[in-house]
Amino acid sequence: MKYRIRLLKTCTLVVLLSACESMYGKNLNKKNTPSYLTNFYSQQLDSILYDLKNKADSLYQRKRYNLALEIALKVLDESDKKEDLKLIAETNFLLGNIWYDTRSYDKAILYFQSGLDYYYLLKRNELYDSFNNDDTFFNNDIEIIEGDFNIARSYHRLFEKSNTERNDSLIRINRDSSMYYYDMVEKSAPKSRDGNILKSKTYYNLSTLYFRDSIYDLAEDYASKAVEMDKIHGDQYDIASDYNLLSNIHSSRKNYEKSKKVLFEGVEVLKKISGEKADEIRAALFLNIAYNMYMLKDYEAYEYQEKSWNLYDEIKDRENQQAIADIYASRNYDKGMREGILQQEIKRQRAQNITWVVGIGSCFVIVSLILILKQYQLRQKYLSLELSQQELEQQQHIEKLKNEAQIRILNATLDGKESERKQIAETLHDSVSTMLSSAHLHLEACKSQFNGSTPVEVDKSQTIIDEAAKKIRDLSHTLVSSILLKFGLEFAIKDIAEKFSNSELTIDHDARYMRRYDLGFEIKLYNIAQEFLNNVLKHSKAKAAKIVLVEKNRKVVLVVEDNGRGFEEKNTQQKDGIGISQIKARIQMMGGKLDIESKSGKGTKVTVQLPIVERVVMNV
Repeated sequence: MKYRIRLLKTCTLVVLLSACESMYGKNLNKKNTPSYLTNFYSQQLDSILYDLKNKADSLYQRKRYNLALEIALKVLDESDKKEDLKLIAETNFLLGNIWYDTRSYDKAILYFQSGLDYYYLLKRNELYDSFNNDDTFFNNDIEIIEGDFNIARSYHRLFEKSNTERNDSLIRINRDSSMYYYDMVEKSAPKSRDGNILKSKTYYNLSTLYFRDSIYDLAEDYASKAVEMDKIHGDQYDIASDYNLLSNIHSSRKNYEKSKKVLFEGVEVLKKISGEKADEIRAALFLNIAYNMYMLKDYEAYEYQEKSWNLYDEIKDRENQQAIADIYASRNYDKGMREGILQQEIKRQRAQNITWVVGIGSCFVIVSLILILKQYQLRQKYLSLELSQQELEQQQHIEKLKNEAQIRILNATLDGKESERKQIAETLHDSVSTMLSSAHLHLEACKSQFNGSTPVEVDKSQTIIDEAAKKIRDLSHTLVSSILLKFGLEFAIKDIAEKFSNSELTIDHDARYMRRYDLGFEIKLYNIAQEFLNNVLKHSKAKAAKIVLVEKNRKVVLVVEDNGRGFEEKNTQQKDGIGISQIKARIQMMGGKLDIESKSGKGTKVTVQLPIVERVVMNV
């Protein structure tokens, strides 16, 4: 009810604007109109325009983007006619924010740039009016700093998009444009807290750009600047996020101890803060702590991993509850709107039906007679076609059953292999490795029983046991990745990319922010990724490859791409490995899709989309 009242007020303002434009416009064109009346009309129109702009901004804050966009465009048209520089600039910025939030970054840049141009013109006029020619005034102006920042982050988003699409020309253009406007913000000297917060966000975003390019010195420098500035001007959320970014930089440099220390500082910052936003940041911090502890062989990692999972599960539950509440509220509103529209439609239809019923009845009788005459002729043809169709459908059904049976048999075989590999790996890791470690300790204790002279056979036995233990650990990891079981796909993909890379082939990876899924689903997806990377190593002769893993629209999308010699899809069945045809069968049984793009000399791109199988959380 409150939203309808606000919507009615907004529509009333639009009507008043149109009325003022019609009435005032005519009166203002008359030469005999008194000046006081002209000023009155102009002031009334200004008031309506600013009220409409504020309404559009309020709708944007509530994410009613369509209506906010419609009203803001109307305000921009009218403010252009009045040459109100301040209103034009503010409306352009509002339109830029609407397009940015709806992910239309190209349009957002156009409106942000237009708003920035009008702000420059407005501020320069103010300088001339005050006889002040000091251009450093622009470096302190919050609107101009915000405009540069908004343009920079829009180009930043376009850079990420072009990077995903592997468009090299756009990657360079968008990155350089983003860096240029970030540099403008960095050179500014804001005098307000909001300006300094924008500058801190700029340091953070610059750090992410350099981190993506593996320029770790500059990435660490800007992340540290963001931390120091947010300690003065920001809030705890910003500081904790800065620490998380800084820890990722240290982790990429394999400085796990330093990364862990920074993460604990981030946890301390959020110690007395609760809420969904704090829980999201805290969950990411805990997961990164678990990974760094694991790399340092500190097995408290599992405790922090469990904390992270519990927080993510709580966040997901809250999101589901909120989504249900939003759907229910939206449903009630839409239901009321539909009922009102339906009543009007029923009245209109009743009136229209009375007019058409006689004509339709007459036409129906004539058409029925024609159809009866044609029906007999069509009946004979239809029976013949139906018999042929039944034979064809039976043949297709038989072929479908054969294909489904073959796929099920193949999938059962692969499931059995995966289950057997997991069981063997667990047995080797949990039983055999433990026994070998025990034997090693017994021999070590035995050596202390000798007075200074240990038999050579004891030392050799220890050496053999150590070598056997190492081989069993390697074999266990080969059968099923321990990193996958403990930390999930994000770290397993990172691990496999690093292990498969060598002096002749560089494998890049992008699998950030992946959560945990059903273990069987993760193992199958990991094996599919491993098989495609094996094909790259064995057959592509590529110099560079990339593996990308993202969650999108309730699906996990896997992309494996290389710049090798390419291949023909009909020749992709290999003698070793599970083969492309078997991978297709596995993906089909999982309800997914496989797309292979390859040209001779142009490399290969494999895209796999799989519906998510959620991890079952056991409530104790």
